[in-house]
Amino acid sequence: MPAFSDAESASRARALAEFGAALRLLRVEAGLSLRALAHRIGVSSAYLSRVEHGHDAIPTPDRLTAIASVLELPPAVLLELGRQVEPLVSRYLERVPAANALFLELARRNLSGPQLARIKAFVDAEFPVSAPFGVSPARRLSGLLTPERIVLHLSCAHIEDVIDVAASRLAPPGGALAASALAQEILRRERESPTVLGNGVAVPHAIVAGACPAAVIATLAEPLVVPTPGGAPLRLIVVLVCGEGGRAHLELLAQVARLASHNAADALCAARGPEQLIEQLSQIEAGCG
Repeated sequence: MPAFSDAESASRARALAEFGAALRLLRVEAGLSLRALAHRIGVSSAYLSRVEHGHDAIPTPDRLTAIASVLELPPAVLLELGRQVEPLVSRYLERVPAANALFLELARRNLSGPQLARIKAFVDAEFPVSAPFGVSPARRLSGLLTPERIVLHLSCAHIEDVIDVAASRLAPPGGALAASALAQEILRRERESPTVLGNGVAVPHAIVAGACPAAVIATLAEPLVVPTPGGAPLRLIVVLVCGEGGRAHLELLAQVARLASHNAADALCAARGPEQLIEQLSQIEAGCG
């Protein structure tokens, strides 16, 4: 068994903790107990608990696909979160060696995220599959944003401050739910089950009956030092509001988790304006979706 350097061990431990936090977030929001999910995928609850706490290896691609099925999420979401896309691709290349030439052509052209999205759209149209593998573009986070709902370089001392600012931009004027009440609902859910993910990203959220899905993204002037799965301080906070739970809500949460796993916080925190942040987010989503 190969020995890991201290840096490699730390990186591996961080990846396990971050995946576990994302999996727990999605399981809880799906309304499943640890025991229920473990039973449905054929593992022990003790094993699943170790995975969620970052104490066991990330599940295999087949098991991640099974978890995605139970959560009613596209398989690509958990495969990317678990960094298990590479083994899946490797197995495909072993079965179909001719595909290597196509990958080489893509690499040689150094295609951007939007360019790859055009190729994916062609593949989807020419070779449709019975069930979607990735997240529908209609459920991407960037589609919920407006420049008014981007807060750059926010100075704050606590995550509660961010939630207050976000709620003021999410609550419609004259709506049934005041900004203060919305903030309290988001905080209530956050206290029940913290939504801190990896790479300095958190996704506080609430389900408000009748609300249209909406989001606020806040980048922080100074990172918040709070307990996080990988130890990175918070610097990017995505606040979500949905009108109901279910698959659409889970996919939005999963989208944020994927952004965390792709280290998107660096690019988004460097945005010089709201429009640039939304454009960068669209490109990141096209590249990983």
